Amino acid sequence: MSAPVVATIGTTHPLGFAGLTHALLVLAAEGVRPVCVVAGVSAQDAAGVLARADVAASAIEAQFAALHAAGVGAFHVGALLSADAVRAVARGVRGFPGVPVVVDPVAAATGGGVLADAPARAALRAELVPLADVLTPNLDEAGSLLDRPVTDLASMREAARALHALGARAVLVKGGHLAGEPVDVLAVDGALRELHAARLPGTLRGTGDLLAAATAAALARGACVRDAVEHGRAQVRAALARAEPFAGTFVRRLAP
Repeated sequence: MSAPVVATIGTTHPLGFAGLTHALLVLAAEGVRPVCVVAGVSAQDAAGVLARADVAASAIEAQFAALHAAGVGAFHVGALLSADAVRAVARGVRGFPGVPVVVDPVAAATGGGVLADAPARAALRAELVPLADVLTPNLDEAGSLLDRPVTDLASMREAARALHALGARAVLVKGGHLAGEPVDVLAVDGALRELHAARLPGTLRGTGDLLAAATAAALARGACVRDAVEHGRAQVRAALARAEPFAGTFVRRLAP
């Protein structure tokens, strides 16, 4: 039996510790067959974004057309640089009814620098959030989508409910940047759950891409949303415990 196919859509990263490049590595390690749509190009290093360039909407749509030959089992959507790109991706995803979609609404690089401008964020909220089977914002991304600060557990709960109400089937608001014990808030099927974990020492780049791509891989293998989210969270914890230095930061170790 062939491996499930997961399509990752987003913006390239030359060093591969985030973005589309990292998502491809994660999916390969998950044992699924990765395919991709390049929706943007970036030049980044550990310090932040050096340059960014859009890919034409027509080129994005042509890449989606090619995916119909692949039997895609799930989509992972990462950083998108412009409103035109967001709308092109939304049109592309709509061409695959019934295929689960994980949306990681990346707005900025961890090291610094904006990736998605205000029109892109507005398009994301209007066009892609309602298509998401799982939406995985961190605190800043949830606040950006809702135009209000998300800074504590109470506002995380409110954000999860609000984003769920915008149409996302499930919303995981990630609280790893809060002080103390990390907690995520999951809104799914009209209910809220708080997902607690012990804080691990060390740092790791690309955790958002890792969690979202691993969640998409689990959905492609047939997992339910809650199990897929727990799989993604477990993969982040495992990677944190085994991080290694690379290109001025700490990244997920590739070799066993």
